[in-house]
Amino acid sequence: MENKTRTRQKENIIQGIFFLLGLVSILFVLCISFYLIYSGIPAIQKIGLTKFLFNQTWASTAKDPSYGILPFILTSLYGSTLAIAIGGPIGFFTGLYLSKVAKGKTKTFLVSFIDLLAGIPSVVYGLVGMLVLVPLVAKTFHLADGANFLSAIIVLSIMVLPSIIKVSMTALDAVPIEFEQGSLALGASELETYLKVSVPCARSGITASIVLGAGRAIGEAMAVMMVAGNVANMPKMFGSVRFLTTAITSEMSYAQGLQQEALFSIALVLFLFVMMINATFHYFSKKHL
Repeated sequence: MENKTRTRQKENIIQGIFFLLGLVSILFVLCISFYLIYSGIPAIQKIGLTKFLFNQTWASTAKDPSYGILPFILTSLYGSTLAIAIGGPIGFFTGLYLSKVAKGKTKTFLVSFIDLLAGIPSVVYGLVGMLVLVPLVAKTFHLADGANFLSAIIVLSIMVLPSIIKVSMTALDAVPIEFEQGSLALGASELETYLKVSVPCARSGITASIVLGAGRAIGEAMAVMMVAGNVANMPKMFGSVRFLTTAITSEMSYAQGLQQEALFSIALVLFLFVMMINATFHYFSKKHL
């Protein structure tokens, strides 16, 4: 009886610790949200919401400054979408292969390689992209400079792979083996079982992997700054562009006054985009998956 009481007390203590940690996490999110709103709203009020969001010109250091972030918004949205469109299927099928097909040393080697990719800093991706990918794109498409939107998309599609692969693989590994055995016993092939039984059972986890990948793609700064050209242009595949994240990092070190406030407003817009992506995927995962 005393052992049961002690066990319950330990469980209550552990639950209390987890509860406090959850509250701390929520508190951090709320603090970040309030700070971005407090810091970002003044510039939007001074510039005007319509001009800020839909003006195509960003010239924060000009004599007559302009603070239009439409090029940054479109570049981030298009770039993240294309990166997920490329990296998503590759990551999903790689996760499926590692979970259901790969065995032994092959699986161990590939999983270790994916873990290595996940641990590489963003600046290393950017450096390799700048030294290898940018010249390759320039040579392949006969361009004067390969630092453009296409190079950024390729780098982002590679960077999202580890998150998508690992989370998809974990979700597929969690599918009860009885489901697959029942499908095979009814005469389905292994491929049919994996695609029609295992994948539907792991849909929520696979969706979560896409959310993580999209969050990393839209929030990446250093790597895309090194390969995208970092010029405030409307997005074109072979043109130099600037993302929302790179717009902040490239000017924050010397920004003052309204320029600095406008950068905080960009951070607020970026934060809202990430929240909208998470909310959208959460809605569809609950209602339709």
